[in-house]
Amino acid sequence: MIKSMTGYGRSEHNDGKRNIIVEIKSVNHRYNDITFKMPRRYSFVEDRLKNLVKDVLRRGKIDISIIVENITEEDTQIKMNTIVAEQYINNLKELKNNFNLTGELDLQFVSTLPDVMKAVPVIEDEEYIYQSFSIPLKEAINRLDDMRVIEGEKLAKDIIMRSNLIRDYLKQIDDRAPQVPIDYRDRLVERIKELLGSSVEIPEDRIVMEATIFADKSNITEELVRLDSHISQLNHIINNSNQPDGRKLDFLVQEMNREVNTIGSKANDIKITSCVVDIKSELEKIREQVQNIE
Repeated sequence: MIKSMTGYGRSEHNDGKRNIIVEIKSVNHRYNDITFKMPRRYSFVEDRLKNLVKDVLRRGKIDISIIVENITEEDTQIKMNTIVAEQYINNLKELKNNFNLTGELDLQFVSTLPDVMKAVPVIEDEEYIYQSFSIPLKEAINRLDDMRVIEGEKLAKDIIMRSNLIRDYLKQIDDRAPQVPIDYRDRLVERIKELLGSSVEIPEDRIVMEATIFADKSNITEELVRLDSHISQLNHIINNSNQPDGRKLDFLVQEMNREVNTIGSKANDIKITSCVVDIKSELEKIREQVQNIE
């Protein structure tokens, strides 16, 4: 099945020490671009978490936000920097003596000086943190992926419907194509009669030769066959895809556009040109849909 590149997933997990909230969203992108936004103190698990995302989401601009709410005090310790405190005290005593200042140093004052007392995160168990974060991340990824599958089904139905419309237009072109050189021959004869008069005998062999040259130049059989083959490939990929095929589909639509442009330039017929315009309109809609396929 094909998948859309657009989706959203959210999950929460409580590991007893912290509440972990994961939100993940993805949009169209040519490559696989994964961005994490999380507290710096847990950045050591980012690479491993990114691999979890890559295992499921192969293409798209993927933004992941991880919010950590501490629910216990076990992961933070208050530490005293005795070296800094000693320097403060010695410098303040020297300041007092040098300038004959009054006042006494006390505990409350020294303890509030910058960097004397500092909250320091407890050293984390990397494997424990990874497991705690991976639980909500996997669940959020699965929810996002479910949304991408549903959206992919809608895209598939629309693309198949439009490819069937294109096939209908191709049938009209195929039915019309044999008549094009015949109409050209008739127009050629009428034009010669207008210029030279109806009394002048027109060499039939010359008319046949001109009509044959025109028929050869305007022959679109190869283009019709290739375009029909491309449509078959498109439908096969849509119905049987089991991997990211967005780029393949995008290339296929480009090839279909080339064939249609060639048909339009060679056919030299207003009815075929009208069908070509309709086909290009449907192809553009398919191209827009394909841009959102993983």
